[in-house]
Amino acid sequence: MRTPRRGIPALLLAGVLAAGLAGCAAPESSGNASSPAPGGASEGSQASGTITVFAAASLKMAFTRLAGDFEAKNPGTKIMLSFAGSSDLATQIGQGAPADVFASADAKNMAKLSDASLVDGSPRDFATNVLTIAVPPANPASIGSFADLARPGVKVVICAGQVPCGAATKTLEEETGVALQPVSEESSVTDVLGKVTSGEADAGLVYVTDVKTAGNKVKEVPFAESAKAVNTYPIAAVRTSKNKDLAAAFIATVVGPEGKAVLGDAGFGTP
Repeated sequence: MRTPRRGIPALLLAGVLAAGLAGCAAPESSGNASSPAPGGASEGSQASGTITVFAAASLKMAFTRLAGDFEAKNPGTKIMLSFAGSSDLATQIGQGAPADVFASADAKNMAKLSDASLVDGSPRDFATNVLTIAVPPANPASIGSFADLARPGVKVVICAGQVPCGAATKTLEEETGVALQPVSEESSVTDVLGKVTSGEADAGLVYVTDVKTAGNKVKEVPFAESAKAVNTYPIAAVRTSKNKDLAAAFIATVVGPEGKAVLGDAGFGTP
């Protein structure tokens, strides 16, 4: 006598129902993974850990603020900042310094790393800057123009030629025909500013952003010729970075709306 087979349809139905439930659950899980989190990372793969950012000295105020805001919006992240002259930073990275991001005050020093395949992809321009004259609040040498910096007896301090602010100074000398005789050439724009604020110099050529940062410690003497030497600032991830996700997220903040707002407040222009 043949055995009844009424149990088989029930088993098939249970299998179909299980497969259907599994199929329904998959989209929900995928949707959660793609939800954006603060800083541009997804909730499922939010950037974390620590990166070191090598940045031009003139970016100190803006990048300190951006790094603090980024860490607050992305718990578990740490942005370490190292500021110096762009040429010094490029040399350090070329020698193997453990940097994750490089922000230069000019294209020339970034090109050194790009040409050596030491940065990922194409650097992104994110700001511009121009030089201005900084003098002590009392302006003891009565500086009123770029040409005044070349007067006999005026103690003027500039950046060294390999530094972006020094290259811009050379351009201005060539464009105006004014040859400066500096008493000192510094390796970073902040060092130039320091000579002025300490009273060691009658005047210094610095960026407009540095004068803004210094507040009432110095007086600005703007000059129209400064428009002849505009520095553009690029940023890129260093190829040897061990945390490329976090490096990319911070770069996205710098070049995005938040970065533009902070940089604008600091006196930078847009590229």
